[in-house]
Amino acid sequence: MAIMTDRKFANKQTISSLCLLLCCFIMPTQSHAESSSLPTTLAKIKLGVVAVGSFMAKRNPRSQFLGTGFAVGDGSVVVTNAHVIPPSLDVEHLEEIAVFYRQDNEDKALLAKLVALDKNYDLAILKLAGGKLPALKLGNASLVREGQLYAFTGYPMGMVLGLYPVTHRGIVSAISPNAIPMIMPGNISPKLVKHLQNPYDVFQLDATAYPGNSGSPLYDIETGDIVGIVNKVFVQESKESVLSKPSGISYAIPVNHIEKLLSEKGLK
Repeated sequence: MAIMTDRKFANKQTISSLCLLLCCFIMPTQSHAESSSLPTTLAKIKLGVVAVGSFMAKRNPRSQFLGTGFAVGDGSVVVTNAHVIPPSLDVEHLEEIAVFYRQDNEDKALLAKLVALDKNYDLAILKLAGGKLPALKLGNASLVREGQLYAFTGYPMGMVLGLYPVTHRGIVSAISPNAIPMIMPGNISPKLVKHLQNPYDVFQLDATAYPGNSGSPLYDIETGDIVGIVNKVFVQESKESVLSKPSGISYAIPVNHIEKLLSEKGLK
């Protein structure tokens, strides 16, 4: 009986070792597949990503980058963050909202009009004047899972790096509320109270985003479907209001809020 037990135990060990070895082969293969898909996906994504800012002919420099945006719908609509839009324009000197991009090795610009603003989700919709861009496809935010790998493309340092979109990738490290009650209620700001009254989930990312990345599309590496919009400032103000210094953690607002705003304005 002891010999039979030993044999059974040995067989179980052999099977377990084979399963472990198989997993070691499968996991790198999946990771490699995702990595090899990114260059192809990125080539398409970059065509629809723009820098968002303002243009004023008599200013030096004439163009000012404030964040990132991306084309959706029929290509004449650009989505970005509300805090990226200039709070006011110098109308007297003909300052206008504009988007900037690089095409055929040339820097180009299109004027735009603000057609929708949702400060609760920090979203803004722009309508391009006299031009269209390759539109990106909106995906399904409900399919996003913690641990999945995604990428985002944008202009992290604004005008410093020029019109050359930069791409980062990382996993969704957590899906959590945009605002969490503080330990010391007495320090809650009116802005935080507003967020707590209307909470919603955001994606926490383990990739570093910079101020210029606000408005960058967060997308599936294999399909290119947009699942969220990177938000560097707005979410930090609510989730990290208790901190004296920003953590450096990056966040993204799920794409379903973009779809809702587009539908409300008849732009979807």
